[in-house]
Amino acid sequence: MVIALPLLISIHATPIDELAKLKVARPYSLHGYSHKRFMPRWAHHRGSCDSRETVLARDGHRVRRNKACHPVRGVWYSPYDGRRMTHVRQADVDHLVPLANAWVSGANRWSQARRRAFANDLTRPELLTVSHSANLAKGGSSPSTWRPQRRSYWCRYARNWITVKRHYRLNVTWAEKRALANMLRTC
Repeated sequence: MVIALPLLISIHATPIDELAKLKVARPYSLHGYSHKRFMPRWAHHRGSCDSRETVLARDGHRVRRNKACHPVRGVWYSPYDGRRMTHVRQADVDHLVPLANAWVSGANRWSQARRRAFANDLTRPELLTVSHSANLAKGGSSPSTWRPQRRSYWCRYARNWITVKRHYRLNVTWAEKRALANMLRTC
């Protein structure tokens, strides 16, 4: 008797293996892009807490919130530049894969609901707390034009980028793929 076994995906796939699975394509046009196409950018998840407030509470230490769920006190650490932040105004919640990059990588073809889910994803490493200055420096850049200041974070940054792009089936450019491969060499 022959028994057909399901195809098993290795749980030990290396980051390079995962990178190889990303589809390389020319970016779509930025025409039609607006962060409003991903609205609400900070959707409510639990009661009055939105995605941004949830991430700030998750990533901070000794975070205190007011009744409206806004963090009013805490300490945050920015993995991009190593900056320690003691005031919430110094901290930003970054979309690891920027919304503009997602748009030109395939999100332009998604439904509004899928774009909203992407912009508020608390399951994958798409949202993280970083310093305001690091977030401004990064802007809408991909790894082909921007890397975290802290070289010790490159491995995790590249792995997280690949995880998000794979999950959402977003394309990468050749330059982006080469940059990710170079960053993975620090692992």
